[in-house]
Amino acid sequence: MQLFLLLAEGAEDRRIPVGGQAVIEGVLMKGPAQWGLSVRKPDGMIETETWSNRPWTSAMPWKLPVIRGVVTMIEMMTVGFRALDRSAQIAVGEEEKITAKEMFITAAVAILAVVGLFIALPLWLSDLAVRAWGIGPLGKNILEGCARGIVFIAYVAGIGMWSEIRRVFSYHGAEHKTINAYEAGAEMTVAGIRNYSRIHPRCGTSFLLIVVAVSIVVFSLAGHGSILWRIGSRIVLLPLVMGISYEIIRGASCAGALGRVLMAPAMSFQYITTREPDESQIEVALASLEAALGKKLGPASEAAE
Repeated sequence: MQLFLLLAEGAEDRRIPVGGQAVIEGVLMKGPAQWGLSVRKPDGMIETETWSNRPWTSAMPWKLPVIRGVVTMIEMMTVGFRALDRSAQIAVGEEEKITAKEMFITAAVAILAVVGLFIALPLWLSDLAVRAWGIGPLGKNILEGCARGIVFIAYVAGIGMWSEIRRVFSYHGAEHKTINAYEAGAEMTVAGIRNYSRIHPRCGTSFLLIVVAVSIVVFSLAGHGSILWRIGSRIVLLPLVMGISYEIIRGASCAGALGRVLMAPAMSFQYITTREPDESQIEVALASLEAALGKKLGPASEAAE
């Protein structure tokens, strides 16, 4: 998932901000003017849809540093949920729409799961360690952050064992390969794209690991109160953590070799969240990118120009 839509560093005619995410049997891409969603239908054909892109961070104060990271995350979650819903309809050949009530229940369950797994559970584990080993406040914060990282990695690795999620991870790999090829100025064919890496520095999964690291520092500002106080304070401080993490990855993306070295640990996590895609999945990712850019790519289109 590409959360950070920065300028590409490839050929001059490809310095266009692109990003995206994997969905059910498909890929969502974001171009400068529109979103492109391509999904493989049950009959094997690719269905593509587009809608306008109006960045939430295009006006003040939403484009200020730190704030823009929070707004970008909310935007991607909102659009991503819409794309997941639509891709599920296309992939199974149904047109049933999710009602407002169903959407609310789904969002509420997801929020409770996030709070329970990634906030309450690490706090409880760190409390156990403090009682067992007599660790001080600094050590407790570090342990909490480490526990949060371990829980997150275990969760992603666990869901990756499901065949349906493995296919999503393969489309994730196809998305990365396609963007890497595009930014490198490569020939935009399935054969040309498949030679590129499935790892990308702007991936949202790298962002989430940076969030875990930044949270160790930021959450220490909340002090040490009751378990309810600490859970609540972490929920309140989470937007600040996301905003700072956004700026770190944005800076690392512009820092060349040094940035790649600093991001290497987080990028290695993508070997869990991506799989090598097959040609049909790369074909879907390419169709999505073309839809997002509003033009055909590849040898035929280049010759016409």
